[in-house]
Amino acid sequence: MRVSPQKARLVLNLIKGRRVEDALNTLIFTKKRVAATVEKLLRSAVENANYLSSEKGIDVDIDSLYVKSAVANDGPRMKRIRPAPMGRAYRYVRRIAHIELVLAERNGGREGMASRVDDATPAKAKVPVKKQRAGAKKKTAGKKAVAKK
Repeated sequence: MRVSPQKARLVLNLIKGRRVEDALNTLIFTKKRVAATVEKLLRSAVENANYLSSEKGIDVDIDSLYVKSAVANDGPRMKRIRPAPMGRAYRYVRRIAHIELVLAERNGGREGMASRVDDATPAKAKVPVKKQRAGAKKKTAGKKAVAKK
């Protein structure tokens, strides 16, 4: 899409991790120009999931879909020139974003909790410390000789 990736990420961060229905409602009421395109892309992803469940026979529950990841990467940049004073030209860049949405099925709302099975921190392994010999002392840095001019 012809929008800078930074501006697209502002909208995509609003819908990450949300249910599809909540994400669509958020996009409808967002006052950014890119929100309409992201909404169209999200509706297309839902229709693709619907197609998989009806035509391909893959078991997908449309009501339990959520936005697993939403990414806006840099696309090719269009370099343009604007006239400037005294016959000069200023260059500017028109940025393009590649927007990618991934939907996943949430199983009973427990998927987010499954990754946090054990909150306890693992015990640290003891590392043997090198012992210094009794006779060996630390060497002190010697003074540098002053150069004569």
